This record gives sequence, C-alpha cells and structure tokens, in this order.
Amino acid sequence: MKQRRFWPLLVGMAAACLSPALAHAQDSDAELAKKLSNPVASLISVPFQQNYDCCYGPEKGGRYTLNIQPVIPLSLNDDWNLIVRTIVPIVKQEHTQPGDDTAFGLSDTTQSFFFAPKAEHNGLVWAIGPAILWPTGESDLGTKKWGAGPTGLLLKQDHGYTYGVLANHLWSFADAGGHDRPDVSQTFIQPFFSYTNKHATTWGVNAESSYNWKTKGWTVPINLSVSHVYKFGDQRVSLGGGARAYAAQDGVGPEWGLRFVATFLYPK
Repeated sequence: MKQRRFWPLLVGMAAACLSPALAHAQDSDAELAKKLSNPVASLISVPFQQNYDCCYGPEKGGRYTLNIQPVIPLSLNDDWNLIVRTIVPIVKQEHTQPGDDTAFGLSDTTQSFFFAPKAEHNGLVWAIGPAILWPTGESDLGTKKWGAGPTGLLLKQDHGYTYGVLANHLWSFADAGGHDRPDVSQTFIQPFFSYTNKHATTWGVNAESSYNWKTKGWTVPINLSVSHVYKFGDQRVSLGGGARAYAAQDGVGPEWGLRFVATFLYPK
C-alpha cells in the first residue's frame, strides 16, 4: 500500500505519541479516568483497542481488530477547542464462507474533527464537526470509497456519572479503485453511560450501533466494560476490558465479542 495514503494520519499519530514528560503532576488518576469518559476532553490519549468477534457466516469465522485511536485536542482560541479523533483499524478476518481466504491488513480509517466550546454549563458538553472516511483498507477489508459527513456529541458529567451520545453519518463521494463496490451511506449512533469512582475505576455500558442505508440493516453490539488508571513510573495508562453481545446484526454475524484496551495518557 502506498505511503501517500497515510499522510493525513501520520501527523495526528506522531503528535499523540508525545513524551510522558507532558504529564501534569496535579492531574489525579480519578480526574483522568473521568476525562477518558468524555470523547472531547482536553486530554491527549492514545488508546490501543483490541477486539475479538465471533462468529461470522456459516464457517463461524472470527475477526480480530486492533484499533489505534489517537485523540489530539488543539486550542483554537480562548473559547474553542478542536479535537481530532482518528481510528486506524488493523484487521485479521478468518474465512466465513466455504472457500474464503483469511484476510489481514488495514481497514478503512475514520477521522473526526470536533469543534467544542471550552466552557461547560452544569457539566453539559457538546461538540460538532466533520468526519472523513479514508480508503486505507485492503481490498477484502475496505470499502474502496472516499467518504465524509457530519459528526456530533452531547454528554453530561455529574458526580462521577457520564452519559450521552456520539453520532456520525458517512456518505461516499468518490471511488478509490472500487468501481464495483457499493456506495457508502451509514449512520453510527453510540449512546453511553459510565460511572467513575474516586479510585479511578470506571464501569461503563454503550451500544456502538450502526445502520447501513444500502442494505437496510442494523448492527448493534452492547458493550459492558471496566477500566482503571495505573501509573508506571511517570506514565499513566488506563487498562480495561469487557464483553459484548449483539442485539442486532446486519448480514452474517457476529454473535459475541471481547475487548481489551490500553490507553496511554498525556495530560496537557
């Protein structure tokens, strides 16, 4: 795969992998855990989210996905932040149909640009901006389409509780070598709820729901998770895991899944 296809990702990922010296000593672990529950918090973080889903198709094939998800907050002025959230998926897909081969490589990248006011009102946070679908996926793992659309977030935090919804919609607008591929029109809706205690442990539940307007089908995984912020020397890391069941699925699966996340934190 040509490296020029990755240029929009490299800047964000390089900026995310900053020195742990950025850590601010007065940021408590509990406060960092609370910020992690806010997708547009002013916190540089680099999550490595590992997922295993089973079982796809008549062959009951599994799918392993490593999502590298750097989050970069940028201060635009006294009133506004720009938060760049990038999801780079590395996928191994086992065969799902008789005669299928195992596929391994990059899937398509989603990059969101949230404009968020710095001021909060009674713990209420909102953000809005564009989302871009980069056709970085291998032939068997991507759409081969350029896509874009709006994204938005609304949440409230109060006494350790965080609840809200994150959403976007992506339309394809150009081919990237996939003239025979269907167009993309997909809505993503993620309602979420979590509680963070004073010991920096967070319990959460969310539904990473997506609706494909071309196939007219929903995929709705319900995720249960728990995480805790640890300190290794000067580096703070949130480690967490969980499981999910699928309330709805578009097509051939999956049925259930597992998740482990390691998030490296770099407070500003």
